[in-house]
Amino acid sequence: MWNAVAAADAEVSHYEVYRGTTKVKEVPGAEHMVDITRLRPATTYVFTVRARDADGRLGPRSREVRATTPGAATADDTAPTRPAELRGRTAGSRAAQLSWSASEDDRGVVSYNVYQGGTKIHSVGGNQTATVVTGLRPGTRYSFTVRARDAADNLSPAGATVRLTTAGSADGPAGAPTGFRATSERSDGAYHIVLHWVPPRVDGVITEYEVRLDGRVATSLVYGGDAPRDRATYRFYAGREAGVAHRVRIRAMLPDGTWGGFSAERTVTTGTGR
Repeated sequence: MWNAVAAADAEVSHYEVYRGTTKVKEVPGAEHMVDITRLRPATTYVFTVRARDADGRLGPRSREVRATTPGAATADDTAPTRPAELRGRTAGSRAAQLSWSASEDDRGVVSYNVYQGGTKIHSVGGNQTATVVTGLRPGTRYSFTVRARDAADNLSPAGATVRLTTAGSADGPAGAPTGFRATSERSDGAYHIVLHWVPPRVDGVITEYEVRLDGRVATSLVYGGDAPRDRATYRFYAGREAGVAHRVRIRAMLPDGTWGGFSAERTVTTGTGR
């Protein structure tokens, strides 16, 4: 950019821009700025400007301006280091938690790509070293790897493979209570049904169960911080009449927020103890 310069006190037709002694641009008289391109990196140049009037007369040179171009940016062809210490664990029957150690890169990691087998299924930011993979199938074996990516789209080698199997059965509902039994007992003139079961084997604590009696929801059972892990027992009211047969089964709310499969269904008759 430069200030307006008069040429022999006449109207300026245009300005001529010189790099050293070479004219490189002509700019209309109404403009006072121009971009000079096709310069070499890390090079110092000297520029001057002269005004030419409508009669073709050329004015004196302006003061010299020196400018040094920045050095050329080198191409980034170095991939980040591979993510290390990949660890994983299942979170119920349909999710897995993965974590790893941060990769290193000369210009910074921008993301981590998660692969199931050879297919990319997820991506997180470069400042994250953990994620949860959802949408998995119950009772299924999976293999996961992680690769780091930098801003130039260079991908690191894959870290070590972590292999895990989600809870439940691939052929049916996952996370069903096992060892389920139902008995009846009499107390204070009424009958109660007493349930016994082993909680589903999942990664996490199960705190909620649904009890179904004769095909309908009878009650919900919610534990606090002392939810049983090995064996569980629950007792609920079943009326005052003896000899009434009931069908009962339960299911658990799994740690991933989905209902697990139902237990085996048991028939219990009030007043018989079984």
